[in-house]
Amino acid sequence: MRKLKIAYLLFVLVLVVGCGKGHVQLKGKVTFSDDGSPLTTGTVNFVNGSFQARAPLQPDGTYTVGTFQAADGLPPGKYSVYISGAVKVIGEEKPNSGASMTGDIIGGGMPITEPLIHEKFSSATTSGLEFEAGSTKSFDFKVDRFVK
Repeated sequence: MRKLKIAYLLFVLVLVVGCGKGHVQLKGKVTFSDDGSPLTTGTVNFVNGSFQARAPLQPDGTYTVGTFQAADGLPPGKYSVYISGAVKVIGEEKPNSGASMTGDIIGGGMPITEPLIHEKFSSATTSGLEFEAGSTKSFDFKVDRFVK
């Protein structure tokens, strides 16, 4: 049992020391396909099996990928890409007088949101976006707007 614990600790140590080594630094920009304007809110997600790296969008539509830290890149490999949280607040739902306050935001109500992008870009299986991390250091792509 003691040997198993030591082996496990060594394995974890190797993982921790190796994290971030060999990662590809990746930056990019997300724009709308109709007019080239930037998508200014949301998170770009890179998924490879059970592994995921994220990159919050900046006000100019740019992003820098982080896996374990804010901008440490991602391991080489092929990734499916999707965007989460690309919404705008269009109002506020007022709570019922007898309703639970769980989940309410400061100010009293829940935000009412509307998607900014076509729903297909909100899932790794439907976005059609793929990226292979290797020597490429940039991944710019276009998304379609949400249509009511």
